[in-house]
Amino acid sequence: SGSTCIMCFSLAAVSCIRVSCGSLDRHMFNVLISCMQILYLAIIGLTYYFTVKSSFSYIPGYYLSGFHRYTSSLAVGVGVLLFLLTSFSDPGTVKLDNVTQYLSAYPYDNILYKEKECSTCKIPKPARSKHCSICDRCIARFDHHCGWMNNCIGEKNNRYFMAFLLWHFLLCLYGTVTIGLVLAGRLKELEIIHILTVYYGIENSFYSLAPHVVQWLLGSYNTQLLIMVFLAAVSMLLAVFFGYHAHLCLTNTTTNETFKWQDYMSWRGKINEAKVSTAALKASINEMRQETKPPESKWRSFFRRSPLEDTEVVVKDNIYYRGIFHNILEIAFPLSTRSSFPGRKSD
Repeated sequence: SGSTCIMCFSLAAVSCIRVSCGSLDRHMFNVLISCMQILYLAIIGLTYYFTVKSSFSYIPGYYLSGFHRYTSSLAVGVGVLLFLLTSFSDPGTVKLDNVTQYLSAYPYDNILYKEKECSTCKIPKPARSKHCSICDRCIARFDHHCGWMNNCIGEKNNRYFMAFLLWHFLLCLYGTVTIGLVLAGRLKELEIIHILTVYYGIENSFYSLAPHVVQWLLGSYNTQLLIMVFLAAVSMLLAVFFGYHAHLCLTNTTTNETFKWQDYMSWRGKINEAKVSTAALKASINEMRQETKPPESKWRSFFRRSPLEDTEVVVKDNIYYRGIFHNILEIAFPLSTRSSFPGRKSD
């Protein structure tokens, strides 16, 4: 009896430790994700601070008017607002009181999505939705969970996410060009090219002057040059990322569905390979059996079915594609927010 009590106590203690560790791990993960939001604000804040400190004294300049002092501040402010909007907006949480509305949004294609219940939320799972293990909720038209935003990207906030990407690409590009014009203005005002060619006798060509100009910039304007290179690199990354998500929007596909289609196509391909191998094995066995029989006629041999004829062509059939124009409208004006949408409660 005493040993039984000790065993029960030990099992209970282990269970409590597991629950506590699980809660602690989830808490630490949430803290880490929140740090990414702070990191974004720190990056954009520090970049803007050092840009102002190093370059605003040269605005207005030879190529720039004082107007850019205000437009740059406005552009950064809009970028932060889009970040906050994407971070704290509802991505399209599926709950018991609105699940009927989301079930009416998209039909099941019976390939990627089949009618079933969410094992965690215990409610019907609409097509194109996914239960996010990080947010611990079902999201309509789930795209992905964004660590930078600490929020899921779904049906209702995909438009804000796209606006965030596009705006930050333009913001970084604007910063790159602006700082470049500041440096070009300083070259012109200080007559650096004239000094290098006349006083130092350097040939007036791009390849001859470039190393000396870069050396001068690194010595006198290294902060501006580093910020410009950083913004140029980030703008290129954002352009690629925005282009990828724009393609998803135009084809009415999500990041989650892209991976699902890859898995499905790979699975169907393996099935076809198995069918071909089985058919080839059967054909080989039949040929061995027929070796003792009289040879068949040439015509019969010609019309015999090849094992490859039994394979199926694997085709991606996206039933949610509605044409480019309607696909864009679906992102800009989500289906579940429209007053004419079936199942939507009138205000």
